[in-house]
Amino acid sequence: MKKLRLFLILLTTVIYSQQPVDLVNPFVDSANSRWFFFTSASRPFGMVNLSPDMGTAGAWESGYRYNEKTINFFSHIHAWQLSGIPVMPTTGKIKAHLGPKNYGSAYSHDNETATPGYHSVVLEDYGIKVELTSTTRVGFHRYTFPASDQNSIIIDLSAQLGPGGTKSGYAKKVSNSKIKGYAVMEKTSRRPKDTKVFFAIHFNKSFETLNAWKDGELTGKVNKFEGTNGGVYPVFKSKEGEQLLMKVGISYVSMNQAELNLTTELEHWDFDAVVSDSKKQWNDHLSRIEIKGNTKDQQVRFYTDLWHALQGRRIISDVNGKYSDMTGEKQKIRQIPIGTDGKPKFNHYNSDSFWGAQWTLNTLWHLVYPKISEEFVNSMLLMYDDGGLIPRGPSGGNYTYVMTGASSTPFIVSAYMKGIRGFDINKAYEGMLKNAMPGGMMSKVGYEHYTNIGGGIEYYIDRGYVPFPLSDKKYGLHQCGPGTTMEYAYQDWTLAQLAKSLNKKDDYAMLMKRAENYKNIYDKKTGWMRGRTLDGSWIEPFDPLVYESDAFGGPGSGFVEATAASGTWFVPHDLAGLARLMGGKSIAAKRLNQSFLIAEQHQFVTHNYRGDKFVADQRRRAYLNYGNQPSMQTAYIFNYMGQPWLTQKWVRDVLEVVYSDNTPQKGYSGDEDQGLMGALSVLMKIGLFEMKGGTNQKPAYDISSPIFDEIKIHLDSDYYSGKSFTITTQNNNLKNKYIQSVKLNGVPLNQSWFYHDVLINGGKLEYVLDESPNLDWAVNPETLPSSMSD
Repeated sequence: MKKLRLFLILLTTVIYSQQPVDLVNPFVDSANSRWFFFTSASRPFGMVNLSPDMGTAGAWESGYRYNEKTINFFSHIHAWQLSGIPVMPTTGKIKAHLGPKNYGSAYSHDNETATPGYHSVVLEDYGIKVELTSTTRVGFHRYTFPASDQNSIIIDLSAQLGPGGTKSGYAKKVSNSKIKGYAVMEKTSRRPKDTKVFFAIHFNKSFETLNAWKDGELTGKVNKFEGTNGGVYPVFKSKEGEQLLMKVGISYVSMNQAELNLTTELEHWDFDAVVSDSKKQWNDHLSRIEIKGNTKDQQVRFYTDLWHALQGRRIISDVNGKYSDMTGEKQKIRQIPIGTDGKPKFNHYNSDSFWGAQWTLNTLWHLVYPKISEEFVNSMLLMYDDGGLIPRGPSGGNYTYVMTGASSTPFIVSAYMKGIRGFDINKAYEGMLKNAMPGGMMSKVGYEHYTNIGGGIEYYIDRGYVPFPLSDKKYGLHQCGPGTTMEYAYQDWTLAQLAKSLNKKDDYAMLMKRAENYKNIYDKKTGWMRGRTLDGSWIEPFDPLVYESDAFGGPGSGFVEATAASGTWFVPHDLAGLARLMGGKSIAAKRLNQSFLIAEQHQFVTHNYRGDKFVADQRRRAYLNYGNQPSMQTAYIFNYMGQPWLTQKWVRDVLEVVYSDNTPQKGYSGDEDQGLMGALSVLMKIGLFEMKGGTNQKPAYDISSPIFDEIKIHLDSDYYSGKSFTITTQNNNLKNKYIQSVKLNGVPLNQSWFYHDVLINGGKLEYVLDESPNLDWAVNPETLPSSMSD
């Protein structure tokens, strides 16, 4: 018995002494991947995101797909509306000209490994072991071949790659071990211009010949390829077990810049050293939050979520700060300012929309990774200098006008309010105010590239709401009057807070008045937010459970990726005002609780994959949906209504059902969206949230019960005075989800929030939990978290 106890103690020690990077599971939800979801051989925000591609067509159901049986190739870019440079090692008779469906290979998960910074898989058709790693801008391959006189590395310059096809390509033999070139990635409906991806490829041994194919025919030995529907393949000989190393540097600027990225970041050939360095870099990022307690399964999922929050949005500038500006009619090559150390002051980034980031990245990045936040703000301002607008989701130097509103405004305002100020705040304010006016981002709906009409900002300013429908013509996607009205109102409030800080009194008064516009679409008769037509009438017929786009041909609800029932709760800046419209806080809380009880029946989501079936209504008729951004904040609303025990209950229940799976078949139950849902999961698990996105004059954290026994957040000394902030819990388990008492730095805390300034000075937050709610904790009306109407 003593030996058994000792064994269990040792086993527990081994399990819980693993580094955070060792706990990440890249395969979570990978059966349901979209193009930019899966990551293995990549660095934090790396330009290179090198991994296998099973699906190749379209932004959805593409990239790494766990349930697919064939790997088509390994490509280097999996980003928002960007892709490029697929390669495939083969042996025997060449099949490059027949396309990836023919030259691809079967594989088995039994012979596959993926960790942060590394991927390994055996190509069964060829007997080749493929290993992948990377630096920020260079993909590094190690292939172990069988004995063969005909080993080829296919460089496909014609493949369909997720969101876009390869329009044409160029490749030139530089020497018997080097190739350079580019691929022209064709424009998409979201990225409006063709975009070149340049590459430089080095091998650690000479190839026998460089060959090409075009239009389905092999063309033999070449020194250069240029055109459409083709590519090149160098040929090597190998002995049994011989290894070939290949480096692929990329750039959006030029072939010379791709070469510079390669030689600067990876001057040696030590593959294992790069794997080790990548692991260390990931571990340094993940270790900013240390956790203890709960199960190993929950720890795995936590660090997987945190890992997802640090990727998807990718660097597009080169190692020397050069970058491609595609905001005008023609590409321009520009330069990021150089610091006193001779290096670029920051990186330039590619990103999906910041729509929903106010409840995720605003809190997680600003608190744990403030340098990253500052870089992203400077990147946005760089694009403002180049193209005249602060973007809401750029792609390869292009504006995409993804989603709606001025979604980057809360991110920038929150950074400033939290003391992250290494950027030009006057320029930022100027750009954000421009976005809130006609001609700015609020003039455009999703992917509205050539007009400034669909956003309806003039109506919002003149009438206090955006009509729905705005017109018979569709100027872009998400032309949703009531939904954009609510988004604009919140974004106006956030910008008003900055205006007040900068002593811009007239702007503050104007924006605060606009922030009340959400009230203009509240229908007292139905009790829901509701679209209003051009003449001010309520839309008819009205069904609060109709989604943005009605699957049966109707006009839809007018709420962006939501129903009226879920969209009604999008008033983060004025929940007290919303409650007043509904008849009081107790009535509002009762209605929201009923919505959660109904949502619980379909597992809180509308996209939940279980095998090959949806378990929820495919028409997305839902009161709440934790598979997408619009419902992210809803569980924390109860704190504002004086019923914090319901926040504690529903946060824990949502976590257990939606954000606890660790299998390839499950995980995010919808759209993970470049770290937004991963970041939400992290915040809910440590019990910190920000309803207003940290944009108030004194940012404050809304709290719920954490799922771990101890959480230590290491603070960045370049931005914050404290060394660390520790959160502890007593009696924590699955049933004990309810807060009994809280102490902040040893002093009892009888409210469901505390200030950001307290946290960044370092300290300790202590919880006592139990399975029954404490109905007296944090319910004093005088100390509830504040709203605009208070």
